[in-house]
Amino acid sequence: MQKTEHLAPHREVAGAQDGEREAGGARRGAVAASSWPRHWPLLLLAAALLPGALLVAAGRWGDEPAVQAWRTVCLAVTVQALPFLLLGTALSGAINAFVPARVFQRLLPRRPALAVPVAGAAGVVLPGCECASVPVANSLIGRGVTPAAAFAFLLSAPAVNPIVLTATAVAFPGSPEMVLARLLASLVTAMVMGWLWLALGRTEWLKPAVRHTGHHAGHSRWSEFRRGFQHDFLHAGGFLVVGAMAAATFNVAVPRSVLETFSGSPWLSVLFLAALAILLAVCSEADAFVAASLTGFSPVARLTFMVVGPMVDVKLIALQAGTFGRAFAFRFSAATAVVAILSSALIGAVLL
Repeated sequence: MQKTEHLAPHREVAGAQDGEREAGGARRGAVAASSWPRHWPLLLLAAALLPGALLVAAGRWGDEPAVQAWRTVCLAVTVQALPFLLLGTALSGAINAFVPARVFQRLLPRRPALAVPVAGAAGVVLPGCECASVPVANSLIGRGVTPAAAFAFLLSAPAVNPIVLTATAVAFPGSPEMVLARLLASLVTAMVMGWLWLALGRTEWLKPAVRHTGHHAGHSRWSEFRRGFQHDFLHAGGFLVVGAMAAATFNVAVPRSVLETFSGSPWLSVLFLAALAILLAVCSEADAFVAASLTGFSPVARLTFMVVGPMVDVKLIALQAGTFGRAFAFRFSAATAVVAILSSALIGAVLL
């Protein structure tokens, strides 16, 4: 009897707790029901239909000729440059994993002023595009090469390699002076920019991407190659797409009549084709054919187009900004454009 009396209060407390839980659940259900919007069926219907409507509108807008041209140019620039970017990042990864640092110390003079022309001349024997030269230059700096020499190579390799010079000779048949002028103007620009970096460059402008450089004892060289290649390719590929989009926008937005306006003035034509090379971002292996098609412009202006393009264009500026930092990319690109225009004008005036 006493046991039953002792249990009774516990049953009452438990029953009260159960009642409170049921009441709390009812209140939560009421709050949940009241939290639904009044017109929730219409909102649900809109959420189902709106994405489809946007896709249909985008599809119809994408059929416009201007949009089709933009899409074609953007895809063409990306596809054209992608194999060379792939080659450059593979070469960068191979240098990082397989080439000892002492190799560069032996090949390049110890004095930076002498290493600049040697590195610039090395571009003659190493085929590559401007997209490929950026990760290679970054890898060289990581291996202890002086930045001035790496930048001289960065500028010369896409402009004076055998593939580019052969393409220039094919695009300008019977004009060996154009090939020679392109070779000399590009080499002069690369060397001058290397020496300018030695004289005026600052360490705080240069912010190389944080990455492992060189082989670590006990690690697989192939694994280091794979990691370096993956890092450089994914890092540079995004900036390549951004540059390709900018080039496509210019191609679509600027009418052809503007080209005819500037072709009549010798100096304006040089400046205009320099700006056109920067914005079009044509790969260096193909820019000679574009220059040859610009028959309304003077030979000096077309030479400027071929010298400036491989060294300064929108996708290259984007790649440099992503690899070395924006402070470096904008200063270096602006100075390179000025030096390239002056070199082209002076050498073109003598040889052409």
